[in-house]
Amino acid sequence: MEYEDRFRQVQRPKYDCLLFDLDDTLYPLSSGVASECLKNIGDYMVERLGIEERKISDLCNLLYKNYGTTMAGLRAIGYEFDYNDYHSFVHGRLPYGKLKPDPVLRHLLLSLPIRKVIFTNADEVHAAKVLRRLGLEDCFQGIICFETLNPLPASSSDQERKTEVFDIVGHFSHPTDGVELPKTPVLCKPSVDAMEHALRVAGIDPQRTMFFDDSVRNIQSGKHIGLHTILVGTSRRIKGADHALESIHNMKEAFPELWEEGEKSELVLHSGKIGLETSAIA
Repeated sequence: MEYEDRFRQVQRPKYDCLLFDLDDTLYPLSSGVASECLKNIGDYMVERLGIEERKISDLCNLLYKNYGTTMAGLRAIGYEFDYNDYHSFVHGRLPYGKLKPDPVLRHLLLSLPIRKVIFTNADEVHAAKVLRRLGLEDCFQGIICFETLNPLPASSSDQERKTEVFDIVGHFSHPTDGVELPKTPVLCKPSVDAMEHALRVAGIDPQRTMFFDDSVRNIQSGKHIGLHTILVGTSRRIKGADHALESIHNMKEAFPELWEEGEKSELVLHSGKIGLETSAIA
């Protein structure tokens, strides 16, 4: 009875989940990892898909702009490849040594008595490596990653099927009435459908969730589905962002109420105390 009385007295906090992008959000763009990733994508397109090197830059830009990720765009326009091979090639060669432990961020996250989840377009292996390098592997209660949104690999018949490649560069250079961009089978941010699906799978209420991401498009999609949005990496707030943070380290200065609300409640478990191992949300 005493426990029930205390439960009634605890006011429900405004937010019960913090959703974090991974790359260039939990560590700065200046690390150089993003530029190496872009180079690896280009090398994959040349070496694995046989695309001419001179076409890579324009093609990558169009695919990223129209599909959210180059990978999603490549699949949309007709290229068939193994997802694991792509991730192994693109992420397996990254200079993870450039990422160093971040004890300041670790302390901030562990002192937050709120559910914390990673939401990345990258694969689970990459996410785990990044979190380990940053010393944050036990700071989150789950990871929404590529495998979460795309659990089934293409069937062998799909991979063996020869598909005519859609000329997306020519599509924009010489538009033809009635010709639409092909759809991608890959679910990823900033697709609203993909983001809504991710929240359903993870059991996240967008109205009670703060979303941290460095991508303007992801932030705007997040706002569209009801998330409270925080653009990371700049102090300039754009349309769709409720707040903007120069660095993820500025969280406590910007949102002290998150810590204050947690301190008032004795019913919320501290992730550091229960020793959860971060795992992908299936």
